[in-house]
Amino acid sequence: MKIKTKLISGVGLLFVFILLLAAMSIFYVNALKRDTNNILVANYNTLEYSRNMLLALEQIPEDSKALADFDKNLARQKVNVTEIGEEEATAQIIDHFNALKLNPEDGHLAPAIRKDIAELMRLNMEAIERKSSIAAATANSAIFWIPVTGAVCFIIAFILLVNLPGNIANPIKELTASIKQIAGQNYKERVHFESHSEFGELAQSFNTMAEKLEEYSESKLDKILKGKKRIEALINNMHDPVIGLDEARKVLFANDEALKIAGLSTENLIGKQIQDIAVTNDLVRDLIKDLINPGLKEKTIEPVKIFADNKESYFEKEIIDINILPTGEQAAQLIGHVIMLRNITPFKELDLAKTNFIGTVSHEFKTPIAAIKMSLQLLENEQVGPLNTEQQQLLESIREDTGRLLKITGELLNLAQVESGNIQLAVKAAAPEEMVQYAIQATKTQAERKQVKIETDYADHLPMVQADSEKTTWVLVNLVTNAIRYSYENAVVSIRVFQEQDKVKFQVKDTGTGIDEKYKHKIFDRYFRVPGTQKEGTGLGLSISKEFIEAQGGDISVESALGSGSTFSFTLNVAER
Repeated sequence: MKIKTKLISGVGLLFVFILLLAAMSIFYVNALKRDTNNILVANYNTLEYSRNMLLALEQIPEDSKALADFDKNLARQKVNVTEIGEEEATAQIIDHFNALKLNPEDGHLAPAIRKDIAELMRLNMEAIERKSSIAAATANSAIFWIPVTGAVCFIIAFILLVNLPGNIANPIKELTASIKQIAGQNYKERVHFESHSEFGELAQSFNTMAEKLEEYSESKLDKILKGKKRIEALINNMHDPVIGLDEARKVLFANDEALKIAGLSTENLIGKQIQDIAVTNDLVRDLIKDLINPGLKEKTIEPVKIFADNKESYFEKEIIDINILPTGEQAAQLIGHVIMLRNITPFKELDLAKTNFIGTVSHEFKTPIAAIKMSLQLLENEQVGPLNTEQQQLLESIREDTGRLLKITGELLNLAQVESGNIQLAVKAAAPEEMVQYAIQATKTQAERKQVKIETDYADHLPMVQADSEKTTWVLVNLVTNAIRYSYENAVVSIRVFQEQDKVKFQVKDTGTGIDEKYKHKIFDRYFRVPGTQKEGTGLGLSISKEFIEAQGGDISVESALGSGSTFSFTLNVAER
């Protein structure tokens, strides 16, 4: 309960009881006054008039004024009739007094008047006793209820006196003691008020303040300066460029590597808005484009090419958002960004050397492999001489191995082209049916050996495609070869070609083992083979196929489920007419 509510409730209740006590006192005092006035005004005056009439009656024979006094008091009594029977007694007095005035010598009239006055006095005395009892009862009620009400007021006041000051003063006392502890640099001091009053809110605010003071006290200025210098030294000794920004994108720090590749000095970079620097610096503009347009982060991040160390260098860019959880808060707060560039030039050089090596070795392999194939053809010629069964089997095995070596060499040469970025494309209008038929002829022997039937389905009025026939055919041969390899004997491999808007789609479907869902996203990676499958090939075919199709402006995909076969699809643009 709020303190204000407590005070209003307690003091308000006490105020109500005090008003009740005052009203009750006024009520009983007025009641006693009313009862007393009834006695004084009505009955006491009648007794006074009766006494005066008796005195006047005794003096009538001797004093002529006594008759007038009696008549005056009788007239007053006549208008002061208040009790039952008093009117009849007054009437008797009037009758007897009138008779006395007519016959003063009658000795029986004076005693009769005395008797009437005595009756009148008796009636008023009884009335006085009765009204005195009523006044006493009223006084007794007042004596009971006024103390009871006063006692209730006292109890409430006592309860408020005991509890209310403590409820207000004790938290203040505790808070004062805690403030003294904080003033004495004991920042671990906390107050614990479990109530939901203003003191509870005050305790929460006090504790938050104490936590922040404790955090501040533990991070002394010298520690802060040493930590700052330590971080600056660490950043400056990093071999990778690093730039730090605050939440308003103002440059906080940049190491020597970052200043060198950006061609800027410390004065021209530190403390400036990064977007202002980007206006005149192409490199900085390229570095912060992801920060200015967050949507670009979803795209594939290409290495940044920078002329550094007197040569073209390659860097991988990473923008790190710095978030902290302030003391006493619930939500994290962004306080800045760090732009990091990792120098990957040595890896690029090694990759290029590997590519050149693969290209050179593959090219050198083709000549001896071609010579081996020519020698096989000469040996198979009967003019050279007949061969026995064992020799023919050896020649067949050599032919298969030579074909496999030639295929691997071709894939490595294609890979060298892909990795070097020098894919030579002869793009022109080509007929989809011709490329499919060539692929079927190239895989005919393999299909017959496994008794796999190849079916084709061409849509009507297929347009020409804009493609490199040789490389597209290579892709089709690779897909059909894979479909035959992973199909069961006597299965069917279907090739379907149809138009989708401004593209032509090629589909190669088999009914083989299929691909597990967890491997589908890796199927076009280099050197990847699905675990548990045949170990034939290099694992480069699908990766090279992807590069060839995408280089021609198309895309390639796969749909597969384990045990339900696979469907490889790729699209090519329709040739312009």
